[in-house]
Amino acid sequence: MDNQIEIYTSPDGSTEIEVHFVGDTFWLNLNEISTLFEKDKSVISRHLSNIFNSGELIRNSVVAKNATTATDGKTYEVEYYNLDAILSVGYRVNSKRGTQFRQ
Repeated sequence: MDNQIEIYTSPDGSTEIEVHFVGDTFWLNLNEISTLFEKDKSVISRHLSNIFNSGELIRNSVVAKNATTATDGKTYEVEYYNLDAILSVGYRVNSKRGTQFRQ
């Protein structure tokens, strides 16, 4: 499986996000999804909780945990969400960026 990183740039050029491709999907963490849709992390987190609680997606099949070393030198476990989860959030979030992403 190849790991690729692409840079997503919003249509207006104001936002860039590193998109991590693995196989046939890509992965973003909560901060990146929040930036993508221009919504607070709490809003994105609530949408993800609703998606999992409703059974729309099975958490274990769309979430991966990866260790990340922060600037303070500590290692943290960060959850990454695949394209299915990102699209589900995109259809729930009410923002101009959400509409652009869906298109």
